[in-house]
Amino acid sequence: MDTPLLSLRDGASRAIRAANLDEKTELTQDVARRWHERRLSLRSPLDTLPPDRPGRPDKPVLVAPTQVVRRSLHSPRGRIALLHAIAHIELNAVDLALDIVGRFAAAPMPQSFFDGWMQVAYEEAKHFKLVRERLRALDADYGDMPAHDGLWQAAHDTRNDLTARLAVVPLILEARGLDVTPSLRAKMREAGDHDSAAVLDIIYEDEKKHVAIGAKWFRFLCARQGKDAARTFHELVRANFRGGLKPPFNDLARAAAGLTPTFYRTLSSQNMS
Repeated sequence: MDTPLLSLRDGASRAIRAANLDEKTELTQDVARRWHERRLSLRSPLDTLPPDRPGRPDKPVLVAPTQVVRRSLHSPRGRIALLHAIAHIELNAVDLALDIVGRFAAAPMPQSFFDGWMQVAYEEAKHFKLVRERLRALDADYGDMPAHDGLWQAAHDTRNDLTARLAVVPLILEARGLDVTPSLRAKMREAGDHDSAAVLDIIYEDEKKHVAIGAKWFRFLCARQGKDAARTFHELVRANFRGGLKPPFNDLARAAAGLTPTFYRTLSSQNMS
């Protein structure tokens, strides 16, 4: 690191800007540790600020979501393709968690809000490293295949509204992981890839906590504004998210995280025109 970290916002912003992914994940986890040990202030007048787009290496090539190839998990190539897609999601999740911290560091929020999101950032960095290790064990690496460029759009679209950011990122994007991960890890085990399934076990358990953190703070903001949380969620999703939410839903895991069916059932793609 060329210059000492000035604050949590400075560290989060620098990690988002890092194009070297080893540097990004190591800096993310270092900043999280320092924050949780109370060795950093929240912000400083001289901070680096979050960029409009995160730093990225030259590969993977980013394409439209429709151009990402889907393959059967019963072939080694198909499992590599899935792990590559998961690595891409986890990398974006690192930057999304950091961006909530860096972009909204001046928002009037309790210190525990930033504690929660730095825990999320730390664990998303852990996930990326675990999935990348699996790719390398299968003679592949992150960057070998195209990846889609839609995930960061959620951050850009909600850059000026913390409540909308919480609605879209943890309560839609992260909650989607609760729906799909159980079947993916089961298919990995059916294919005999128990090491990859074990990584998905870790991700799934952490995702439950991440959605719970999002739901907690979304409800906090709605209560502070005197708004109904489920109704506000519907309004923000319709304004900031393209398309309906895809069933089937993992109702039990969502409810355990504080996301009850009143939030998402009427927003299902089966119920929206």
